[in-house]
Amino acid sequence: MSIPELGRKSLRTSILIILDMAAILSSMIVTYFFLYPVEFIQNIDQNHFIESAILYSALFIVMAGVSRLYRVAWRFASMSEAIRLAMTLFLSTITLYIIQFAVYGEAMERMLFLSFCLSLLLLGGIRLGSRIYVTWKHDQLSILRGRNVKRRKDEKRTLIIGAGQAGRMLVRQMNQSDNHRMNPVGFLDDNRHLQTLTVNGVKVVGTVDKLEDIVEKEAVDKIVFAIPSMKYQERLAIIKRAKAVCTNVHTLPMIEEVAAGKVAVNQMRQVSIEDLLGREPVELDISGIQSEVEGKTVLVTGAGGSIGSEICRQILKFKPERLLLLGHGENSIYLIERELRELNLEVELIPVIADVQDVERLRDVFMTHSPHLVFHAAAHKHVPLMEANPHEAVKNNIYGTKNVAEMADEYGAARFVMISTDKAVNPTNVMGSTKRVAEMIIQNLAKTSRTKYAVVRFGNVLGSRGSVIPLFKSQIEKGGPVTVTHPDMTRYFMTIPEASRLVIQAGTLADGGEVFVLDMGEPVKIVDLARNMIKLSGFTEEQISIAFSGIRPGEKMFEELLKEGEVHPEAVYPKIFTGIVSEETNLEEKLNRMNELKTSEALGLYLVNWANDCLDLNNMNVNKDVRETV
Repeated sequence: MSIPELGRKSLRTSILIILDMAAILSSMIVTYFFLYPVEFIQNIDQNHFIESAILYSALFIVMAGVSRLYRVAWRFASMSEAIRLAMTLFLSTITLYIIQFAVYGEAMERMLFLSFCLSLLLLGGIRLGSRIYVTWKHDQLSILRGRNVKRRKDEKRTLIIGAGQAGRMLVRQMNQSDNHRMNPVGFLDDNRHLQTLTVNGVKVVGTVDKLEDIVEKEAVDKIVFAIPSMKYQERLAIIKRAKAVCTNVHTLPMIEEVAAGKVAVNQMRQVSIEDLLGREPVELDISGIQSEVEGKTVLVTGAGGSIGSEICRQILKFKPERLLLLGHGENSIYLIERELRELNLEVELIPVIADVQDVERLRDVFMTHSPHLVFHAAAHKHVPLMEANPHEAVKNNIYGTKNVAEMADEYGAARFVMISTDKAVNPTNVMGSTKRVAEMIIQNLAKTSRTKYAVVRFGNVLGSRGSVIPLFKSQIEKGGPVTVTHPDMTRYFMTIPEASRLVIQAGTLADGGEVFVLDMGEPVKIVDLARNMIKLSGFTEEQISIAFSGIRPGEKMFEELLKEGEVHPEAVYPKIFTGIVSEETNLEEKLNRMNELKTSEALGLYLVNWANDCLDLNNMNVNKDVRETV
């Protein structure tokens, strides 16, 4: 906070304290005169009146400071702040009563009661006055704006869905800010008692079922969805209707932010593809991780990636002593370090440029910092690229994982969590196969190590680098077509925060060697995502077409999180299940034989067969093509 800003806040507090003292002293004087007019004129010091008046004001100032009343922005205050003001004054009055009785042997009950009532009116009036002034000032600006044709044209005629707390707070922010360029033309709300009434100066123009008619009648340019507590499917249906009649649709933050009083106009966001995912985003309770993280050293590999960086953001909430940001790309590590440093948290951030394939570099990192928790997010994930470069997939996904996991064991990390993928289930490609082999390595280490290892599987991540969402956005910006591999191509999807919370939660649930999977609801067709993206961008399929490009090498039509019969019937945590996954007995022998393969084709076939439990080198009961290559 700048020095001028501190000065302004100190001046504001000083003025409010002086006004409060004047209000309380005035209430005492008026009350005393009303009750004892003769004594007031003849002897104002009767019954120690002056001492009581000064003490009353001093008590209130002290108690108001303790209850942080002078830190409240009264122009934004709600009923809870008003109740806090009344309680503070009441406690001051009771304390003065006790002091009068103890010191003077008697208390002036009637005068204290009337003084309390009058003081409450005056103190509340002072605070209400600042609010009235801000509203009046805005109204004056609105009148002036009305004379400025150019600025009126900039304003969007805005319809607000929801006249509840969030909607009212939104209108209040609009009334107190001149930067939003929005003109609220009405509320839509299903509460029949609010129909035709005015809420915060804005009329409730109808119910939600009249959305289309109201948009046309009021020439609406923008719609804001302001019911954060509504159930997901209901919200989804209304947002889809809104998008059908208005391309500019925004939504307020989630209910937790609204309840905390953080709703502001500039916190509205454009309705995103995550809003139309088709299921309620999973919110995991990660409070149990506090004891595991607070005051500890945490290492995140792949910290510059989409998942790794979000894990870092989530981890910081639990105040680790030290957070190691390990990655191979210097730019991505620089960006996430800069972002986290701007939060000004008391956590030591250590950027580490290192390749997980470099054992000696990893040894140096573990020896120097001795991490308590390790989240391994570093991996090659692009299916077609790894299909064409299997040796690189092996080095990074298999041996990189092996190196980090073995260092965690050697240097006594308490927990190690590896991020896997649904492509590791019945894999038909190199990438999925390398991740399945990496899972086997983790399971193998868990048998003998004191470190608690775990694997977390989840589906595609919306918004990550390499996901379909950035690709679709780019194609739409260029005028199309949007390319989808196959009309029946289906995937599980989750958001980046969901995936990151799952990984962190698994860190507290791990006992050793588990494979955790999330109940991700129903899978989503890629073509449906493409259609939603086109609609969200304000186009129709006639304007932006969808083209089917054909399945790429290594791709499957459907993905699974576990094989049939591998899911433990009971969740270990709400929406988290443990997989019953087979273990590898000849791990080192098969790794050594894999290293002998020179051609990409042979290595790819070997990996896919191994990951699907079709490889038995001892009995040579393997795929013919692989056997000939070996």
